Amino acid sequence: MAMYTLPELPYDYAALAPVISPEIIELHHDKHHAAYVKGANDTLEQLAEARDKEQWAALNGLQKNLAFHLSGHILHSIYWHNMTGDGGGEPLEKDGTGELADAIAESFGSFGRFKAQLSKAAATTQGSGWGVLAYEPVSGRLIVEQVYDHQGNVGQGSVPILVFDAWEHAFYLQYKNQKVDFIEAMWQVVNWQDVAKRYAEAKDRVPLIAP
Repeated sequence: MAMYTLPELPYDYAALAPVISPEIIELHHDKHHAAYVKGANDTLEQLAEARDKEQWAALNGLQKNLAFHLSGHILHSIYWHNMTGDGGGEPLEKDGTGELADAIAESFGSFGRFKAQLSKAAATTQGSGWGVLAYEPVSGRLIVEQVYDHQGNVGQGSVPILVFDAWEHAFYLQYKNQKVDFIEAMWQVVNWQDVAKRYAEAKDRVPLIAP
């Protein structure tokens, strides 16, 4: 059975300072992300055992655990690449991200309106969660989603291309309880080249789904 593995960071622990401290990056990646990988693999083994023994009493809990850990692994794998120490600003034609800029303007009215919606979505998730910019294949537009506790408020089939981690482990050591300040600071490290690449790949790989 194929197992999940913890991806290496695309930069060193200090690459995103001062927006995100080296200590947070190290703990976040090496401990928290690693725990999601282990949790997903452990749950897959338990599901395999349930199939072998045809014992389904724990199935609902196992399915929820798989969604929780697998979502944590996938979203964090995107998260690391969505950031760079040379990032920030907004997507622009001169930077080779004009197609993404046009899509954001078409879907949200302007970059400013998009930024305000994603910031609010990330900052107001119920409990722990994420704010996500996703490609939605039914309409072919971009949408903002909230992922709370790695479970809900997600359109089926949508592809995340930019994710803001709003779990406390992502910021508390540095920003304390000021989640809004952390979300605002995140815009300084967004890697728009990575987001634009993910947008282009989502459009090419995910065909429009007839409503």
